[in-house]
Amino acid sequence: MENFWEHLQNLTDSQAIISKGGFYLLLVVVYAETGLFFGFFLPGDYLLFMAGLLCATGLLDIPVITLVLSLIAAGVLGNYTGYWFGYRTGPLMETRKESIFFKKRYVEAAQEFYQKYGGMALILGRFFPIIRTFAPIFAGVVKVDLKKFTIYNIVGSMAWVMTLTLTGYFLGRRYPQLKDYLQYIVIGLIVITSIPLIIAFFKRKLIANKTNEQ
Repeated sequence: MENFWEHLQNLTDSQAIISKGGFYLLLVVVYAETGLFFGFFLPGDYLLFMAGLLCATGLLDIPVITLVLSLIAAGVLGNYTGYWFGYRTGPLMETRKESIFFKKRYVEAAQEFYQKYGGMALILGRFFPIIRTFAPIFAGVVKVDLKKFTIYNIVGSMAWVMTLTLTGYFLGRRYPQLKDYLQYIVIGLIVITSIPLIIAFFKRKLIANKTNEQ
């Protein structure tokens, strides 16, 4: 059991993923977080940033163009997997029992986000934890046209990967000493990426309270 939790902790630690698992585990984690319903807890945003930063400082020994293209491909394949999963199992998700890896409220959050932004949810949703995982699944559930989904999928993956990875890369080139403050950078990124979810949570609670009062 202790080994299980140690492995789980390593999967949520972006620095551990890159330093212990290397380039290929990095791709697997990005793929899982963008397409598998149990991948919502994985550290997508700051993992990309850290990958770019460590690439710039030489701690991740791979050309940045190879890194970026590979991450984009992993994100695209992940979303296709999520779409296929939603397409094939959509009706079953209504009756699926909740578990530590599956919460109906996550699907509902993705549904609300999709209804608000339409197809753009597949692009914008890349930048929001949980939404990033469940938006393509919901797109499969409602059977979004595959050609349109493909466009949103590719554009969203490119925007997400290039924004975060190249930001980390160019900051690492400009300020190589940042590698000595990785833990603080990770905490800051976690806080920043959690803010939209916290706001959405309190907005939903506020709406629910108003409805109950009526």
